[in-house]
Amino acid sequence: MALFRHTHDLPAEARGGVVAIGNFDGVHRGHRAVLDEAQARARELGTHASVLTFEPHPFQLFKPDAPPFRLATLRTKVRLLEACELAHLFVLPFDWELAGYSPEAFVSDILVDGLNAKHLVVGEDFRFGRKRAGDVELLRALGDRHGFGVSAMAPVLDDDGQVISSSRIRDALRAGEVDEATALLGRPWEIEGRVQHGDKRGRAIGFPTANIALGEMLEPAHGIYAVRAGVDAGPETRWRDGAAYVGRRPTVESGQPGVLFETHLLDAEPDLYGEHLRVQVHGFIRGDWAFDGLDALKQQIARDCEAAREALRDG
Repeated sequence: MALFRHTHDLPAEARGGVVAIGNFDGVHRGHRAVLDEAQARARELGTHASVLTFEPHPFQLFKPDAPPFRLATLRTKVRLLEACELAHLFVLPFDWELAGYSPEAFVSDILVDGLNAKHLVVGEDFRFGRKRAGDVELLRALGDRHGFGVSAMAPVLDDDGQVISSSRIRDALRAGEVDEATALLGRPWEIEGRVQHGDKRGRAIGFPTANIALGEMLEPAHGIYAVRAGVDAGPETRWRDGAAYVGRRPTVESGQPGVLFETHLLDAEPDLYGEHLRVQVHGFIRGDWAFDGLDALKQQIARDCEAAREALRDG
């Protein structure tokens, strides 16, 4: 999958295809239905299927002071989209200039002049252009004018008949409902980032951890999780069982600002400082509790590790 950060002066092979448009935060089951439709349309038209998305997420531009909410970093999103076997990924910087495009200018400048799109696939609630003035009805009218077709996908429902959405997944993770989030995503939720030096408290009490910053990622429920983690090596990533902590360490003075995301590998102690670590969240063990001293904390951590090991074995 070729990645472009623009739509001007594209090579001929990157133009003239079917384009799925959206934010695709998390690339959940509903998103994959849009991508599957784009591939089906591409086969019908004898062309390729591509994706157009935006970075940062538009909400981050419009609401910069809102709490972090993302389900996937750009790196994770690219990896998930690449697994869908699409030909091209167009990642447009979402800034005030792009946000100011009229719907007509967005279509003519980006979709027609830039991509020469033959067909577009979007969700039925798709909005575009300045102040979200454009909708699917306008997109179809502009498609008639410029010569491209439009498929608007209905929401995908879960087994209970509820719409699968990024907001539902966020709510589930904030509530510690990992199984629900996994079902809606169609895979375990993943956090990744560069392993940072912490205050080494975990190593001092016998449970060394690899610490990564949540950054722009959603803050899940505080507590202990069963995870699998591995240094990013693409398809060759070697996954190891682990237990992760999310929170502010109520029992000890952390010396670290903000919320921590710390992963302890159950059967290995590799030197991970500076490595890019991927952590897949498989289960929620317990909430974030305060303990009466380090001895009680160490005993509970040992129990948490056994609970994580059992959850991963059963899962």
